[in-house]
Amino acid sequence: MKINFKYLIVSLFALVAIESFAQAKKPLIMVVPSDNWCINNGFFIEFDNQGSKIKICDYKRAVQENTELTLVMNKLGELMAARGFQLKSLEQTLKSIESEAAENAMTSSKTGSGISESPVDKLKSVAKADIWMQINWKINSFGPKKSVTFDLAGFDAYTDKNVAGASGTGNDLIGAPLPIMLETAVLSHLDNFNGLLQKHFEDMFENGREVTMRIKKFDSFEGDLETEYEGEELGSIIEKWVSDNTVKGRFSTTESSENKMFFEQVRIALMDANGKAQDTRGWAKGLQKFLKEKYQITAKLTMKGLGQAAIVIGEK
Repeated sequence: MKINFKYLIVSLFALVAIESFAQAKKPLIMVVPSDNWCINNGFFIEFDNQGSKIKICDYKRAVQENTELTLVMNKLGELMAARGFQLKSLEQTLKSIESEAAENAMTSSKTGSGISESPVDKLKSVAKADIWMQINWKINSFGPKKSVTFDLAGFDAYTDKNVAGASGTGNDLIGAPLPIMLETAVLSHLDNFNGLLQKHFEDMFENGREVTMRIKKFDSFEGDLETEYEGEELGSIIEKWVSDNTVKGRFSTTESSENKMFFEQVRIALMDANGKAQDTRGWAKGLQKFLKEKYQITAKLTMKGLGQAAIVIGEK
């Protein structure tokens, strides 16, 4: 029998590529307590953001003061790691923020000053996790027996969209510590929960990560988004760049005027042209660089969290 070595080699490379792709698809996860748990247990900071009262989870104090929380997060992290998911430690990320002198942003504005980026957004920017896995739980007591009721939610860290969920109550146990009660309650739901996470992540690989981008201009800028460059309005030039630099040209222009534009449901590739991981900031810097090199237009890039970029045209 004649062996087609060319076909065999191509097939082997294809199998290696598929295996590598599958291994790379696992999302980076951070386990955090839910907003409801933090607020009910008093671990929050209240802000006055331009007249609106906002409660933000105080993760640092929760981790430092609540032993149960640490046990629960460690157990969930252990269960996810056993299933091949990559984890980012909330506690270690908070320490990294502190060591980089960013801790002020996590505990400031108690006097009522407005904020443009919340402490949670800043935490997301440092952690760079794909999924925030929020956990809420309560212990039920029936004489000597105890059980745990849990609520698990997976949120896309870039869009804050809920992409997976699970809830339930474990069996009544006698003398079992909280991590064991949680494990028995969660195990029967975890594979389905992970399947939803995996489905969401596979969609990102195929269709791109969803982000948003705002375009504004400084008052000092001589012109606006309707000013023409080489016979084309600046707004149209920007919109064409977005179309050319999104996966399958997928995005929505939900606002467009002479002074501002807003792009939603923007799908950016997880990897750039050089095969390196790409985030919203790196993608938006491409537009900033394009405007400077092609049209000598200076622009300032700012970020809110992981998935919201803003480019202000006219200066830095």
